[in-house]
Amino acid sequence: MPSAPKWLFDTLDFLTPKLPLTEVVEAVSLSKSVKKICFKGDLKNVQFAVGSFIDFRINATEARRYTVSYADTEKGLFEFIVYLNGKGCGSHYMSDLKVGDNIVMYKPRGESRYYDKTTQRFVIFGDETSLALACSFLPMLKKNNHQFVFLFELDEENKNVPKLLGLENCLIFPKNFSFSMEEWVSKLPMINTPDWQEANFVLTGNAKSAQLLRKIIKEKTNGNVFLHGYWLAGKKGL
Repeated sequence: MPSAPKWLFDTLDFLTPKLPLTEVVEAVSLSKSVKKICFKGDLKNVQFAVGSFIDFRINATEARRYTVSYADTEKGLFEFIVYLNGKGCGSHYMSDLKVGDNIVMYKPRGESRYYDKTTQRFVIFGDETSLALACSFLPMLKKNNHQFVFLFELDEENKNVPKLLGLENCLIFPKNFSFSMEEWVSKLPMINTPDWQEANFVLTGNAKSAQLLRKIIKEKTNGNVFLHGYWLAGKKGL
């Protein structure tokens, strides 16, 4: 619910559990459009799963959802990797956050369907809006010895950001509409390699790209597909 009347957001704000006051302790630009923001607060009895997210109330009538990229509950630290497209209220809000800012925010909620410990292989697809999810996945993938690959379609200025974040096994593709071409997508190696026929495919980012990729995966593999488009051209706050 990216937009709603003020009275509805006020009601939800009153009813939704919150974290104690948190402080921005780090705000680093990884590129012109990708920013890492780290908060510190009391995380006692707070749990973070792969894909946990927090809804930020941006103003009286707008909210935006951001995935937690990393959390250390003992140290009281948690962070986000945010994409700043310069167009929406969420982008402006995150762009303006700086060290020393104090925020009361909602408690994180989980996305338990993303990660299955019993699955041997994972393919995780997305764009700049998916970098935080990839970062939240990585520790569990390595800890439990999964085979995995990250597929990112990124702007030229962001092609080195996954490396800066310590992400491994990344295939980087330019935003040249490749993922809108069915024949090209159908030739991706992880779709045609027998060992990856039963992988878990987690598809986020551009909804249109993710939907075509899901179609091909369903046609050519026996894998499980989890799709959550984060944005769609022409639609606000998907």
